[in-house]
This record gives sequence, C-alpha cells and structure tokens, in this order.
Amino acid sequence: MPGLAKTGIRHTNAMETGQVGHSTAKTAYLHWRQRVHALLEPDIVEPSRWNLLLNRLLLWLIVLNALAVILETVPWIYAKAGPLFHAFDVASVMVFTVEYVARVWCSVEPEEDADLSFMGRMKVRFRYVLSPLALVDLLAIVPFYLQWALLMDLRVLRLLRLLRVLKVTRYFPALSLLLEVIRQEARSIGAVLSILALMVVMSASVAYVFEHPAQPEVFCHIPAAMYWAAVTLTTVGYGDMVPVTPAGQFLGAVIAVIGIGMVALPAGILSSAFSAQMRRSRKHYEEEVTNALADGLITTEEKHQLDILRDDLGLSEEEAEATLRAVVARRMHAEGIFMQIPRNQAKKLKDQDVL
Repeated sequence: MPGLAKTGIRHTNAMETGQVGHSTAKTAYLHWRQRVHALLEPDIVEPSRWNLLLNRLLLWLIVLNALAVILETVPWIYAKAGPLFHAFDVASVMVFTVEYVARVWCSVEPEEDADLSFMGRMKVRFRYVLSPLALVDLLAIVPFYLQWALLMDLRVLRLLRLLRVLKVTRYFPALSLLLEVIRQEARSIGAVLSILALMVVMSASVAYVFEHPAQPEVFCHIPAAMYWAAVTLTTVGYGDMVPVTPAGQFLGAVIAVIGIGMVALPAGILSSAFSAQMRRSRKHYEEEVTNALADGLITTEEKHQLDILRDDLGLSEEEAEATLRAVVARRMHAEGIFMQIPRNQAKKLKDQDVL
C-alpha cells in the first residue's frame, strides 16, 4: 500500500509538471504572438524605434523592387547584373512571405479576438486574408511562386512583380483614402467610362465610313479607326492616323472639342468626391472630439483614441489641432466653463490663444 501511494504521488506530480510545461509553452506562444503583432501593427501615437525601422526597411524594399523590375528591361544592365537581380528578387520574396505569414498569424491578437477558440481564430485569420491590404500583400508574392510552379520565365508574371508597389498603401493613409474615394464613386466613374467607350465606337464607325474609301491602308477597318478615335477623343493626337477628307477632318475637330470635356469629367468627379470625403472625415473627427469633451475632460486614453482615429481618417496633426481648438472654444463660449484637458494639450491651446 505505501508503494501504491508513492506511485500515485509520482503520477500526480508528473501530470502537474506536464500541465505546467504546457501552460508555460502556451504563455510563451502568446507572448511572441503579441510581440510580433506589436512590431507589425505599431502604436500609431507612440511607435517604437523598432516599428519605425521595420516600416522604413519594408518601404525601401518595395521601392527597390519596383526599380529592379524597371532596370531588368534594359538589356545591357540585365546582361551584367542578371544573377544579382534574381538573388535580390528571391530575398525580397522571402522577406515579403515571412511578413505576410506573420501578419496572418498575429491577426487574432487584438484583445477581442485573443481568447477565441481554434475555429474562431481561423475565421478571424480568414477574414483578414480577404481584407484589401492582405490581398495586396498576397499579390506581391504570388507571381514569384507561379513562375516557379509553371517552370517558365513568363514576362507577364515577371512584370506583375510591380504589384508590390501597391504595398505602399499600408504606409500612406492618403493613398488608402484615395482608393476609398474611387470605390465610393465607382458607379459615376463607370458611367463616364461607358459614355466614353460608346463615343469611341460611334466616332470610329463614322470615321471608317468617311476615310476608308480615301485611305484604305490607314482606316482599314473599324478597330483601327477606334485607335484613332481614342487618341483624338483624349486630345492626344499622335498624328500617325490623320483624316484627309473634309468630312473626316470636321469629325476629328468635333471629337477633339468634345474630348476636352469628357477627359475632365473623371477628374472632376474624383476631386469633388475627395473633398466630400475629407469633409466627412473632419466632421466625424469633430463629433468624436465633442463626445470626448462631453464630461468636460479629455483623458489620456481618449486622447490616444482620438490620435488613432485621426490617423485612420488621414487627417494631419494641424487639422486635428484646429478641430480641437474650435470645439473647445465653442463649448467654452456656450457654457462658460473651463475644459480640463491633458497638460500638454492645454499648453498648446494656451500658446495658440484658445485658453
């Protein structure tokens, strides 16, 4: 009996040791996942020097990749440095692959997702993989692996490496804002492009009827005339195809005049939409500042959240300061009370004659 008791104690101790070891391993796993997440998704307000260094290195790597793809098309440069270009491409893909895998791995790290079940974590990661930024990261490395899988040096796949340039949208919020504006105005832009395509087809058809009898080798068919209509409608006019009949020349003049307005339409749509988006961003930020001041106090945590929101909305620090001054001044004027805000903010506002 004493021997059985000792055996049971040893068995219990072994189980406890195994549980402690498993708990320690899980703690280390979560610790490293948190560190990787903090490194790849830094604090917007106070990023560490390692965050800044990593972002700058990745940004320079993206720029150098684009430059390498361009220089590879110069025959004498590629003849001398072909192996160097290939080695740089392989090294870059390895870096971008590690970055992509690490971002997918730690995408569950935010507090609301950290304690999910295994299937819950997989769903969060899958949702992240389908996000725009993750798709851009994936497109940056897919051409390289397709090239090796197909065992062919396809020019199209090699040029697709320029898609790595899209990764810069992660580091410049203004580019993300522009892409969001294009997405919002997709219908308007699509309508303009549809009208433009219709005008190209109609102009090419009429030009073919007028010019084909006079110069059949130039306006040989409607697709060739469509090229002339496109360059004329966009007011480029290369001069390689020129109408010679009076009717064709009159048509060309009319198309060129119409083209001035047609080309300006997409630019006007984008500029007005961009301005409207910026106004909405400023209004949203102003509403959040007003909510933060509802109790007459902006805490450090609220200031931190406002700075994160400012970065997400693509607002500059000067715009955020101006909005804060306006909200504080309006509230003080309306209620005649003194707003309690963090000391560093109060100093800034006093220096600018708001408090």
